[in-house]
This record gives sequence, C-alpha cells and structure tokens, in this order.
Amino acid sequence: MAKRIEELLEFVVRENASDLHLNVGLPPMARLHGGLHKLDSEPLTPEDTVNYMKAITSREHQEELQRVGGTDFGFAFKDLARFRVSVFKERGHVALALRLIPYKFLTFQEIGLDENTMKYILTRPRGLILVTGPTGSGKTTTLATMIDWINTNLDKHIITIEDPIEYYHPHKRSIISQRELGVDVPTFAEALRRGLRQDPDVFLVGEMRDLETIEAAITAAETGHIVFATLHTTGAARTVDRIVNVFPVAQQEQIRVMLSVSILAIISQVLLKRIDKPGRVAAFEIMIATPSIQNLIRERKTYRIISEIQTGGKWGMVTMDSFLMKLFKEGKIGLDDVLTYSYDPENVKAQLVAEGVLGEEVLAEKRKEGIEAEMEREGVK
Repeated sequence: MAKRIEELLEFVVRENASDLHLNVGLPPMARLHGGLHKLDSEPLTPEDTVNYMKAITSREHQEELQRVGGTDFGFAFKDLARFRVSVFKERGHVALALRLIPYKFLTFQEIGLDENTMKYILTRPRGLILVTGPTGSGKTTTLATMIDWINTNLDKHIITIEDPIEYYHPHKRSIISQRELGVDVPTFAEALRRGLRQDPDVFLVGEMRDLETIEAAITAAETGHIVFATLHTTGAARTVDRIVNVFPVAQQEQIRVMLSVSILAIISQVLLKRIDKPGRVAAFEIMIATPSIQNLIRERKTYRIISEIQTGGKWGMVTMDSFLMKLFKEGKIGLDDVLTYSYDPENVKAQLVAEGVLGEEVLAEKRKEGIEAEMEREGVK
C-alpha cells in the first residue's frame, strides 16, 4: 500500500532532501545530497499519483493540469516547510515533482559567500544583480538570503514577482510585497511596469525569461532601483552575451550600453556533493561591474571579463576556478568535480601540481582517463 503524502513530506523535511518525485511504476524517489534514492515503498499506481495530486492541488490548478497538461504552485506543509510543486502528465499518467523550500533563511556564511562583498553589493543605490546557474544550483536560496539581509538591515520597499512564491518573507525593517504570477499579476513584465508606481526600492524577478521581462528589468535598474533576477547561464561573460542576444540585432548595441550602465554584479553558482560529510556545497563566480568591465560590455569584449575577475580580488571578485580549487584544498569536494565544473581544467590541474596539492602521477592518470574517454567517444579501440 502506498504511503500517505504526509508521511512522504515529513520524510523529505526530516532528511533535508531537496526534491521528491512521484511517478507511476516507481516507488517515491527523494533527491538526497544530489543523488536520487528510492523510498521503501511499493511502485506507485496511476491511482496513487492521482490521489497525491488531489491531496495538495487546488481545483483551479487541477483544471489547468487537465487543460494544458501541467501546473505549478507552492504550498505550506504544517509549520515545517513550504514546497514548490510541479504536477504534469507523462505517458497519460499524473506525475509530481516537489521541491523543498525551508522556512529558515541561511546566512551568507552558511551558503559560502563573503559577507563584506555582499554588503557592498546590496547597499548600492541602484543596479541589476543577476544570480545565474543551472537548475537546482541553489539560486533561489541565494536570492532569499540577499532579500532577507536587506529586509533585516535596511528600510526599503521590496517587491518580489514569483512563479510561484517560494520563500515567504515576513515584514522586518523593510516592507515586502510578494506577487505571484497568475494569482496577483499576469506577467513579469506587467508586474515590473506596475511596480514602478508602487514606490519600490528593490525588485526581485523570479526569472528573466523573455525579451519583454529583460527590457523591463534593465529599465527598472536604470531608473534608480535594485533589481534581482535569475538566468540559467554559467559565467559572467556568457550571461551578458545571452541577454544581448535575446534582442533583435538592430537593438543589441543600445542594450549593451544600457546593460553596461545598469549591471551591478553577476553571481554564478553550482552546487556540488561534499566529500567531507553528507550534504552539498556551493561554488561561486562573482563579478562586480567596475568601470573597466562596463567598458568591456560596451565594446563587445565580454571574452576579457574573466581576466578582469581574476585581477579583481580587492573588489571581492573571484573566478569559478579559484573557488573550486579553494573548496578542493579544504577537502570539501573531489577532484572530478573541480575538473568538471572549472572553465580551464588543464590550467587548474597544472596550478594544483605547481602548488604541491596534486602529484604529477595523479595528473598523468587524469590525462590518461581523458584520452581514453576521448578514444571511446571516437570509437577507437
């Protein structure tokens, strides 16, 4: 017999799993420390997943599921946590993916960011702060920590535009107006435009998904507001190029100029499995828009941004490669993850050998593995 939904959600909260997957033909699966684990239960039947869906899904969202084959929403589970839910159809059956949103906000120290650098960024009078990275890399948690810091320490009016609302922020020193897409407002762009008349200081845009939202976010940042947004990109240079390339060619030059003026910082992150204890740890690349970086954006020389980050330590900048090497030296992550997520793995290996952290034999072994994998891909025996 299938477990009740309450039992499954309590397990997720208790074990601090990041996600719960409910699919027909499989037992419930939880994502623990980055890996998927089967729960001790029978494979789910079509009736089981329909019952799970009905237990947590409102009539409006059930109608949307029938109409378009999927629906997203957030809900509170007792006083333990919130969940972001995606219900969808697959092979004619109902399936669910639930993401755990803890009630507790983390500190900058807990997520691995330098507090002084973050204070400098968050106390600027205006600008665009982008948090980027692949799905499941902790972008939502980083944004929630930054919003909570402003809420706790500054007196601002913060407007969040989310799809759906994930972290619930109580009013502290700031006023927080949280608006949900499809419930409080139809689109991100509309919410940003209307928001400019609501005496805002800070905007949080869940995701810059389309040209209209990107344009509205850049305009809001230009006109004297702090704007937080996310993108599924990696690295500062790729992020700038991605934003510019969304626009028609005739507009790109103008957008480069607007972006160079409005961009404040780009924080790229990945979430990696720890090897020193159970759990995961984030690695970051931090770019802060200095006059020389603004110039590179204007002049279409984004490929040189990485070298500016390498020499921008005094501003609090750090490259992903440096951050990964630091975590490796601290014994928190494995060499494979360092080489997988670094931009220049060969340089990273050479640096670790030069510093005596890695032996030449490890380097030779890794090189051999790489050559063998390449030969396998090419079909060479």
